[in-house]
Amino acid sequence: MAKPEAPAPHDTVRPRHRADGGYARGEETRQRLIDAAIRLFGERGYEGASTRDIARLAGVNAPALQYYFDSKEGLYKACMADLSCSAEAHFAPALAAMEAALADPQASRETLMEAFFLMQDATADRLLLSDEAQHRRLFIAQDQAGRGALAEVQEGPGKQRLKRAAAEVVARLSGRPANDPLTLLRMMTAQGQLLVFHVVPKTALQSLGWVQLDGEHLALLKQTVREQTRALIDSWAP
Repeated sequence: MAKPEAPAPHDTVRPRHRADGGYARGEETRQRLIDAAIRLFGERGYEGASTRDIARLAGVNAPALQYYFDSKEGLYKACMADLSCSAEAHFAPALAAMEAALADPQASRETLMEAFFLMQDATADRLLLSDEAQHRRLFIAQDQAGRGALAEVQEGPGKQRLKRAAAEVVARLSGRPANDPLTLLRMMTAQGQLLVFHVVPKTALQSLGWVQLDGEHLALLKQTVREQTRALIDSWAP
């Protein structure tokens, strides 16, 4: 007997069937498929990850994938939506802090900087903590390299809103327009301090003599990024 369906985690990617009394079981199965697909798409790329292997890793039979997502491409889009939704939830407090600071024309430089630092802290936690972070990193890297299912890199409205707010904070701090290429470069380079630990984590940790980024090491990394970003922002002052 077919299992009832649960709604997708994002409005743009809906499941094939409606949910009823088996909602919790259906949603759990659907999420297992998404988690397994993110891992295998990340490791092998879209073409290299078979639906059979994804189903096996998720612990379900192969027809379940078609039941929940219609197709392999539908599953890939569900993965993108899942990553987008989880990122929006993770960055919501940082986004709120930046938008609140920007809404106040009298906000001090320190208030604006602290809002930007909060976004950097959230970025570090998102990119560097948990086993899932590695799977997300590989999935996104495959997509960026053109080995995903979609012709163009997709950015959800939440990510666009976050980038816009960050650019506007840098604009206020530097006295330049938010859409100025120099403003955008400054924003990206300030954020880029964390990317070495995201892109080549083993090399970065080995260089420091660290086994992993635990609480103490991550706290030191965040503090160092804050200090360096403050120095950058001070150098950008109009």
